[in-house]
Amino acid sequence: MEEISDQNFFRYCLLTLIYSGPPTAIALKFLQAPYGKHNRSGWGPTLSPPLAWFLMESPTLWLTLILFPFGRHSHNPKSLLLISPYLLHYLHRTIIYPLRLLRSSSSKTAFPISIAAMAFTFNLLNAYVQARWVSHYKNDYEDGQWFWLQFIVGTVIFITGMWINITSDRTLVRLKKENRGGYVIPRGGWFELVSCPNYFGEVVEWLGWAVMTWSWAGIGFFLYTCSNLIPRARASHRWYSDKFKDEYPKTRKAVIPFVF
Repeated sequence: MEEISDQNFFRYCLLTLIYSGPPTAIALKFLQAPYGKHNRSGWGPTLSPPLAWFLMESPTLWLTLILFPFGRHSHNPKSLLLISPYLLHYLHRTIIYPLRLLRSSSSKTAFPISIAAMAFTFNLLNAYVQARWVSHYKNDYEDGQWFWLQFIVGTVIFITGMWINITSDRTLVRLKKENRGGYVIPRGGWFELVSCPNYFGEVVEWLGWAVMTWSWAGIGFFLYTCSNLIPRARASHRWYSDKFKDEYPKTRKAVIPFVF
């Protein structure tokens, strides 16, 4: 009975993750979350960006580590290997990235608590779905060849995306520090192709995760990432174009190289 109840709860959470993507994409066509270059007043109390990033991303670490030992695959080496890229990404996003922001100490913007709370809630949902799928509900660990094919292909995609994401974020943090919190046109690397390679890299990462897990849990997360980051990247592309006008490279796309 307890197992059935848990299955139902997992199913409802998974459906919530999958179906939250479209309304998110629609909402973000008209309204951008007010942080970073889109920062604006009227969203209530704020936090420093490093603290906000740490707090709102933290469930991906602590909730995953709490839930994982209760899964029936928790001691399976393949399960432990599979969850590792997910934890690696969020170790960077929860701890290393906020520390980099803190060291730069250049941001003049603040992060609304309301936005951080919404992100915290999403990360609770998503951490539950991903951790329970990998540690408990995934049932093809014994199919060795298929597992390793998915894992190797997905890992190559994931690492490629993570490298693009981290190096692009590092460039943006460095530029803000050098320009005392102001904005300039980013140059070099993937910035020559798209305005937001950090978002492109994260989309690629979670595509890799969807391949690795080969599941609706992974697909749902990938689709939500697209729904969240692609509209924001397009808004940032318009922001750069409006701010720098003719100086901004006309051939540069918003988020997907050579596409849009």
